[in-house]
Amino acid sequence: MSAEEYPQAPGLGTVQIHGGTTDPPSARPVRPPLYLTASYEFDTLRDARECFGQREPGFTYSRTGSPTVGLLERRLAELEGGVGAVATSSGQAALTLTLLALAGRSGQSQDGEPHPEIPAGHVVASNRIYGGTADLLNDTLAEAGIAVTWVDPHRPNEWERAVTERTRAFLVESVGNPHADLPDIPDIAAIAHAAGSALVVDNTLATPHLLQPGKLGADVVVHSVTKYLTGNGSALAGIVVDTGRFSPSSDAARWPQFTAPRRRFGNQSLVAGHGEHGAFLHLVRAQLLNDLGPSLAPWNAQQALDGIETLDVRVDRHCRVAEGIARRLASHPRVRSVRHPSLPGSSDAAIADRDFPRGTGAVLSFEIDGTTDDVERFFDSLELFKLAANLGDGRSMATHPAWTTHCRLTPELREAGEITEQTVRLALGREDVEDLWQDLSTSLDRVTGASPNQAPTAREKETVRA
Repeated sequence: MSAEEYPQAPGLGTVQIHGGTTDPPSARPVRPPLYLTASYEFDTLRDARECFGQREPGFTYSRTGSPTVGLLERRLAELEGGVGAVATSSGQAALTLTLLALAGRSGQSQDGEPHPEIPAGHVVASNRIYGGTADLLNDTLAEAGIAVTWVDPHRPNEWERAVTERTRAFLVESVGNPHADLPDIPDIAAIAHAAGSALVVDNTLATPHLLQPGKLGADVVVHSVTKYLTGNGSALAGIVVDTGRFSPSSDAARWPQFTAPRRRFGNQSLVAGHGEHGAFLHLVRAQLLNDLGPSLAPWNAQQALDGIETLDVRVDRHCRVAEGIARRLASHPRVRSVRHPSLPGSSDAAIADRDFPRGTGAVLSFEIDGTTDDVERFFDSLELFKLAANLGDGRSMATHPAWTTHCRLTPELREAGEITEQTVRLALGREDVEDLWQDLSTSLDRVTGASPNQAPTAREKETVRA
């Protein structure tokens, strides 16, 4: 055979990129594979056109999804009893996209388009909440025109009085940060729905192992997947879950961003194109996630998937450790008060018994009976506890909310949330209780006591407060 009859071999540069890909393996791995790719190819231009035009399903670019991220979304939707989910790069991103979708300018206009001259919507939010969430609402979302009213999660009448014509979302944490407050979710859901608003519940501290807010009336559930769902402090991730309760067509004029024809979506409404229970998540994914770009990396999604496989075992251990530490703290002479729903006399005991049969989580707070110098001495004496702002890790962590996680709260929010310079937040890990208590008690023994100018208030004199 002459040289001319041999097929020409591809060049080395081509082989470096495409070699070995013509016959993909037929293996069926037990562990789902990790898809590390930025983009996806199409067999025909027609397929690309229909997929990008959102008329046919498929992956276009990993900014809006990948097979690995998609598996995480399906798994968490099932765990929360929802109809679907969208994963994000962090819990903060999940909450941001959720509130923009529900309370953005497009939801206040008749045609569902975001006209700059039209004011955005309004959110009613619990005043006992993570400091980063307060920053988001008070600053960044405020710049986008979304207004917020802060209310006590334990006082339903405050939620009712806060409602305005622009209110589109209620926001509460299933277990409050930092005091482990337990709101009455069914009561708040009833108020939200009577006002024509959606209830958003941040379920980060509870996880679906301890509580499924959708069963209690929540419309949307968000998580910082970084925390207990991943469980090892290795990767950031967030999730938005539609519980299936949100029905924009039941009040189409109130939700034009979902029910009115939109230019962006081919002059078709999201409800018409994606169904009653697909419209909200499609807006989150196809517009907000796509445009703003807080996408979850496949590697981080894989870390979360690995963690979720042991969620129930880990969270049970976290709860038992927290309960043991809470009981011991309540009897220490240098502790004014302890807040955890598991303690006898907790004002949240009834909700804990009704909604949390497996436990109320592993975050608690307590007040040191001492000066700010004593507080600093306590933190600097800790050895086993990590002074860090994360939680949900296997490691126990201690944080000073007033100077760290909640340091940018307004004075009014700090007072409403009962966060003082003596407040300590603990996120209990999975170590032995005896070792953790040895570290805490040794550090507390270095507290000299309250100064004459820092007499405890009546509330601080309470033995426990959830």
